[in-house]
Amino acid sequence: MIVPRLSRRALIGGVPLVGLASQVSAAEPSIAFVAVGDWGRDGAAHQRDVAAAMGAAAAAVGSAFTVSTGDNFYENGVQSATDAQWRTSFEDVYTHPALAGPWHVVLGNHDYRGVPQAELDYAATHPRWGLPARYYTVRPTPFVELFFIDTAPLVHSYRAKVHSAIAANVASQDVDAQLAWLDRSLAKSDAAWKIVVGHHTLRSGGSEHGDTPELVERVLPILQRRGVQVYLNGHEHDLQHIARDGMHFVCSGAGSEVRPTGPTIGTKFALSRSGFAVVQLAAAALRLEFRDYTGASVYRTTIVRGA
Repeated sequence: MIVPRLSRRALIGGVPLVGLASQVSAAEPSIAFVAVGDWGRDGAAHQRDVAAAMGAAAAAVGSAFTVSTGDNFYENGVQSATDAQWRTSFEDVYTHPALAGPWHVVLGNHDYRGVPQAELDYAATHPRWGLPARYYTVRPTPFVELFFIDTAPLVHSYRAKVHSAIAANVASQDVDAQLAWLDRSLAKSDAAWKIVVGHHTLRSGGSEHGDTPELVERVLPILQRRGVQVYLNGHEHDLQHIARDGMHFVCSGAGSEVRPTGPTIGTKFALSRSGFAVVQLAAAALRLEFRDYTGASVYRTTIVRGA
């Protein structure tokens, strides 16, 4: 595990240990969700442990839904809506009642190695699996809107993989149309909190990928222009919180196996340990917590809107 050199105050909370309640009135509406990414390994590599801990955390905070940040099935996605991995990597693993649904999902590069349309087909007949389109929005409460995007088609190297499934699958997607949709959707949203969810990193100190240049060039300016406060991603197999470019980058990509990670510009926290994120929101503040596969809280911080 690699953790940046932070003060004890930062490591245990990022703000004094007063939590979300001190930032908002107890009577103010709030909502919570859990987020996990890079998980589908038939229960192996701590996937089942993370699922159990995530279920307990979701029950404790009254989670309204689960976010999957992509790479839902390793190594090569699923082949159909009846693929055995729907049972072995999803239905038989995330069994806690607090994770019964809905799941709001994005596709990752490993999903693109299979038949990505199969994940949309599964959603059409299984309400728990929320993937109505390659990119879409969810507004669970008036003060929060989430924008789910499809990042693999933006990455140039995938299109260069001649005769590969991922190249053919990304080539069928219209990147310009998606980015125009994102800009337009963010512009018309009046939500206090705008959270964009994608698989690939924007900013990252992870050992495998780091920043994704194509997203920095084409997605980040839209997020900044439209006042997005949080970008939530996977792809790096770790847990990270970075504050940079006037916003917050949260990586929850440790749903099963992990890789080394470390600090980069703006790093508040980085940990190479299987786990997930817990997000609690009110109109005035967002509380982010990372928990590991044992259920232990390893990081907590509060982000005050407009601060």
